[in-house]
Amino acid sequence: MTTKYTKDHEWVRLDGDVAVVGITPYAAEQLGDVVYVELPEAGKSFAQGADMAVVESAKAASDVYAPISGEVIEANAALAGAPETVNESAADAGWFVKLKPANAAEFDALMDEAAYAAYVKGLG
Repeated sequence: MTTKYTKDHEWVRLDGDVAVVGITPYAAEQLGDVVYVELPEAGKSFAQGADMAVVESAKAASDVYAPISGEVIEANAALAGAPETVNESAADAGWFVKLKPANAAEFDALMDEAAYAAYVKGLG
């Protein structure tokens, strides 16, 4: 499975023909303690870059953007009762949605792990 990243600190991992989406550990760290996550319902479609979800922490509320275009096939219902999972496991159990990708080229154009790490390092 390949994981790609956006400059808005979302990650997307292709698992066959399903794209799993979340926010990066860096984003979760910047937010602080996550207290609420608002996720879209299955069946909703998003264009790349569209507001897809909201994550709230004690510090701020932040939009989460669709890293690629696609249709939501599943939202991570576990986050409703345990939003802190985003802080504890941003890259795994804290995933937000699973998408049916609409355009494979969008995924290919995102940053790989090395490029994202260099991007984050440049933010400091």
